[in-house]
Amino acid sequence: MRIGLGSTAALAVLLGSTALARAEGEACSPVTTASLAVSGVEITGSKTQEAANGLPKHCILTGIANQRTGADGKSYAIRFELRLPAEWNGRFLHQVNGGNDGVVVPALGDKPDGFASGGTVPLARGFAVLSSDSGHSGSDPANKSLGLTAGAAFGLDPQARRDYGYAADMTLSPVAKTIIALHYGRKPDRSYMAGCSNGGRHAMVAASRMPENYDGFLVGDPGFDLPRAAIQHAWDVQAFLKADPDVRKSITKEDAQLIASRITEACDALDGVKDGLTANLAACQKAFDFKKLVCVPGQTNACLPEAKVDALKTSLAGPKNSKGEPLYSDWPLDGGIGTGNWRAWKVESPVVPWNNYPIIATMGAASLNYIFSTPPVAVEGSNDKLVDALKAYDFDKDAPKIFAKDGAFTESAMDFMTPPDVDDPRLATLQKAGGKMLIYHGQADPVFSLNDTIRWYDRLNRNLQGHADGVVRLFTIPGGTHCGGGVALDKFDALTALTDWVEKGKAPERIVASANPANKEVPASWSPSRTRPLCPYPSYAAYSGQGNSEDAANFVCKMP
Repeated sequence: MRIGLGSTAALAVLLGSTALARAEGEACSPVTTASLAVSGVEITGSKTQEAANGLPKHCILTGIANQRTGADGKSYAIRFELRLPAEWNGRFLHQVNGGNDGVVVPALGDKPDGFASGGTVPLARGFAVLSSDSGHSGSDPANKSLGLTAGAAFGLDPQARRDYGYAADMTLSPVAKTIIALHYGRKPDRSYMAGCSNGGRHAMVAASRMPENYDGFLVGDPGFDLPRAAIQHAWDVQAFLKADPDVRKSITKEDAQLIASRITEACDALDGVKDGLTANLAACQKAFDFKKLVCVPGQTNACLPEAKVDALKTSLAGPKNSKGEPLYSDWPLDGGIGTGNWRAWKVESPVVPWNNYPIIATMGAASLNYIFSTPPVAVEGSNDKLVDALKAYDFDKDAPKIFAKDGAFTESAMDFMTPPDVDDPRLATLQKAGGKMLIYHGQADPVFSLNDTIRWYDRLNRNLQGHADGVVRLFTIPGGTHCGGGVALDKFDALTALTDWVEKGKAPERIVASANPANKEVPASWSPSRTRPLCPYPSYAAYSGQGNSEDAANFVCKMP
């Protein structure tokens, strides 16, 4: 229900929020458009959500900011919701979301299973949580005729690109804090931003553009280099098509399982125990030999044709132009390669309406052309046409478009999507303010290369004279794929690790991970009580040689 203006605001002052809720029937907050008094922002609803399904009693306040007509003639606005728990812990968390955004994901602070917050989402812990669509609707009826490209069509509008990249976050952060202050009668004690994938990108961009707005950033599998990572989508399709004219058959489930088993066989024991995990990632890169995957003359099973191995090697080497110059990043070898999540992104998805094409051939192709190219390139929204667009992508002529600008699009994709200092990170303002960033990243992530994140961290560490760990800590997840999943222990409480670092000065030396019941790729042979420490890069979890090898207490974080 929309909260009225004028007399309703006056009534709130006279009766207080509780009486107002009774008077309005649904309203649970005294905050109205009038009392907020922020130009361009309208409060559109306020209702109580009773405690249920592990969530506490809370107020859901909805709003809209900066309504306008875009350069493409379509309607745009930044839609948001703020969930305000009845028992507030004094903290604010800005939940930044994944994919192309375009929908207001429920403001819980994490996935419902809470894999990165130890199973208890931030809202249930007492955080006030903000979520938004980042300035565009992914289901705008005006774009319905565009088919699978509809969710990326906002790329035709320069401001919508900017909002998606960073401007919506900059708009909403102060608005949310003002709402919280009006609702609770005081400002937040601490403010955090958290998200995975594109959400991790949002957080890393905010850490450079608006670090003073937050005390801590929780960053998962970050797409901080997203325009360059999108070039990888075309590279993958072209590489795997050389192995089979149908990309979905290029690396079959059986092929992927064989690849994973061979990597695990070569790398498993490098951490001191055979447990199915590639913990010593650095050593694994030297231990694995692709040649052992190739069928020798007369061999027909437990091996792969040379064309398939070459396709995999090409994909993992990362995209290059005709001069051999890297356009994104290479990728690490990890036993998690070959899982369902990895194949869904790279080779074959379970999505029937997509004709089971991989995610990179649908979402990826649309984003690469509509959002990350200047000027935007309109591509047809059918499955086959999207694959054709990636097949036709020219790494000499098309890749530079992520850096291009023109009279209408005055910011390139690299300008609005990545941190301003993406290639030379310093985080000077964040460091000066005492802010902290905790990054977690799956070693077998098929979407954003861990090697790229490591390269970013190493550059930061160089710029901070070897003291990057005073501001940022990076934790890698053996076997982990994209934002959960993989042959991995992917349930851990990174949120508490971050808040303890920010609020108690206790830097995280390890984060204990366990099996996530929501992850169906955890091998049945693993003990359900298995735990492991996630270690800050560049260290890895090594078995001490004593005690139960299923217990994280018997592992140490060891430098390679």
